[in-house]
Amino acid sequence: MTDTKHEADVAFIKALAELLRENDLTELQVKREYGEEDSLNVRVSRMNQVAAAPVQVAVPAAAPAAPVAAPAAAPAAAEAPAAQEDPASHPGAVTSPMVGTVYMQAEPGAPAFISVGASVSEGDTLLIVEAMKTMNHIHAPKAGTIKRILVGDGDAVEFGTPLVIVE
Repeated sequence: MTDTKHEADVAFIKALAELLRENDLTELQVKREYGEEDSLNVRVSRMNQVAAAPVQVAVPAAAPAAPVAAPAAAPAAAEAPAAQEDPASHPGAVTSPMVGTVYMQAEPGAPAFISVGASVSEGDTLLIVEAMKTMNHIHAPKAGTIKRILVGDGDAVEFGTPLVIVE
């Protein structure tokens, strides 16, 4: 009977993945109850679109600048800052390991864990990402100085979203 249940669960997960693809969703989460103490929790997500979205947003912003300046010089000038501005490609970028909500302090009213210009040691808590009622402390991967904070308190983040730049 467990083989039948296992096969049904696999078919259910495949159906969720198909639903995700057909409706162009990035994430879907379902809890399936079998009985009082038996359930299946499934989260299906698709993250490949996250990286493409910011690139599409940046391109229209550069287009109006081209007619104002010389056609050959303006696109080259607009592309160079855009490439430097991508925080995810920065070597000191700390990215979110999960989908969740960012909290900059341990509790409301408490001081923030970090601020721009603050020094941090390896392992210090930079912020918290709450996922499914679990508070996950995001630690500094190395000692350094906080150069940029890329998210705000209460912001929703996805897997791989740049959070902080530590140099």
